Amino acid sequence: MKRLALLFCSALLSLGALAAPKTPIHFGEITWESGSFTTEVLRLIVEHGYGYPTDTLPGSTVSMEVALARNDIQVIAEEWAGRSPAWVKAEQAGQVFALGDTVKHADEGWYVPEFVIKGDPAKGIEALAPELRAVTDLQRYAKVFADPEAPGKGRFLNSPSGWTSEIVNSQKLKAYGLDSLYNNFRSGSGAALDAEVTSSIRRGKPVLFYYWSPTPLMGRFKLVRLEEPPFDEQAWATLTNPANPAPKGSRSLPARLSIGVSKAFHEQYPDLVEFFNKVDLPIETLNTLLAQMSEQRQDPAVAARAFLKEYPQVWQPWLPQAQQDKVRAYLAKN
Repeated sequence: MKRLALLFCSALLSLGALAAPKTPIHFGEITWESGSFTTEVLRLIVEHGYGYPTDTLPGSTVSMEVALARNDIQVIAEEWAGRSPAWVKAEQAGQVFALGDTVKHADEGWYVPEFVIKGDPAKGIEALAPELRAVTDLQRYAKVFADPEAPGKGRFLNSPSGWTSEIVNSQKLKAYGLDSLYNNFRSGSGAALDAEVTSSIRRGKPVLFYYWSPTPLMGRFKLVRLEEPPFDEQAWATLTNPANPAPKGSRSLPARLSIGVSKAFHEQYPDLVEFFNKVDLPIETLNTLLAQMSEQRQDPAVAARAFLKEYPQVWQPWLPQAQQDKVRAYLAKN
């Protein structure tokens, strides 16, 4: 009788463990288009291919990297690995891992619309800066990019505050001798930056701005990236340190887009680590998808589901056959 009672209790405990809700995997809530899109692609596959619940937690780029190191979040779907001191410190301490090479040929820099340099006769736009090639040339073109709120100065559209690139760009303005000629205008969000650039281009107005690829803009407009000195590691260190009083110019660190995960995640989910290491999003396809998402004002989760339906040849190689089947079964019903 005692043995039967023990077996009954053991069975109840087992059933309770099975019924207990799983702790969700916390993804960082990325605000820029490519990051939010990739987040939703991964979440759909993790949830419906592997059966793990997920959610998202908001934060700036740096705060999410700090949270990842503490395992307060477990995944950053688009991590520009090695760019920020916070990431480098955490990676060296073994607290975070960069998985895969998710978007090859990603890049970032300072851009202007092509018509600023070449003009656009079909639209009656004259070339206002025909000799503009490099960032140093901007010293004589401040009036072309005039700031409507500060007569006599140009406007440079920077990243939102809280992004690692905002610090780098602010230091680059000093390094290129432009900080006294241009207002360092920080957009309130990635969407606000996109909206201002898009509005200027569609009105045929000159605009100088920081941007990156993959993005909708790269799939929508003809842009020219301004030349910078070759990448230099020592110069880069002065650009990522906002307290450095004498930054030196350099192209940004060569981009490697990865999936950032915490140490605890890396140990707990070897199946997802294997999946994340295989993620490969073709940049031209991604730019096109992001442009469609932006123009149609699609929710990133809707765009991610459409991508999984339309491009099985892209994502199926990432997954074992069993997980492919589960994702396809979900897509067939949704």
